[in-house]
Amino acid sequence: MTAAAFSAVGIVAADMGESLAFYRRLGLDIPAESDTLAHVEVEVSGGLRIMWDTVETVRSFAPEWEPAPGSGVTLAFACDGPDGVDRLYADLLAAGYTGRHEPWNAVWGQRYAIVLDPDGNWVDLFASPA
Repeated sequence: MTAAAFSAVGIVAADMGESLAFYRRLGLDIPAESDTLAHVEVEVSGGLRIMWDTVETVRSFAPEWEPAPGSGVTLAFACDGPDGVDRLYADLLAAGYTGRHEPWNAVWGQRYAIVLDPDGNWVDLFASPA
């Protein structure tokens, strides 16, 4: 059997500009001119990529595509310490994004919080204890 190497995570965005604005607030370096594109890719640590496609782009090759409710996929972003989780969560809520779970000290030892991106995807914010 041939092995495959994990390379990217894809997000289908109802509004590319809104989605990219959210991920810029998380620290991703995404050029402003990307807001009007139908497909965007950004390389993050270790060569992993995050890719965004508009709904229209996805439906151009899969016309029957519909968002999967409760897909069970989340993206997780490491923050600069426990206070960083609290600050970023507060910043995102102040900017109008939806919090799913306010910061808490998780039983596995990390400071954790969950927000929703503009398309309803769960985004975890976490940090190891100080």
